Formats: sequence, structure tokens, C-alpha cells
Amino acid sequence: MSEHVKDRSQGQTDDKQLVALLKEKTGISEAEASELIKEFGRDRPSLLREARFLKATH
Repeated sequence: MSEHVKDRSQGQTDDKQLVALLKEKTGISEAEASELIKEFGRDRPSLLREARFLKATH
């Protein structure tokens, strides 16, 4: 069970890093970045593509 908790905390760290990356690279908000991660998972190229599209439509 402790391994599961470790995996979950690692996932949260990964999410924070992805949020920071998306904000830096595309200029979207933290909330928008978090929502994209929930919708599309953690695949960086897909997230960057979607974040750029989102930014372009605003």
C-alpha cells in the first residue's frame, strides 16, 4: 500500500511540473493547464499542442 501512496504523490509532482511547463511554454493559466492534464493525460506533446490551441482561441 505504501507503494501506491508513493505513486500517487509522484503523479502529483509530475502534474505540478507539467503545469509549470505548460504555463511557461504557452502562457495558459494554472487552472487551464490542470484541466488539460485531467482531460488529455500526461503526454507532453499532446498537452503542448492542446495548450497552444487553447491559447490561440482566447
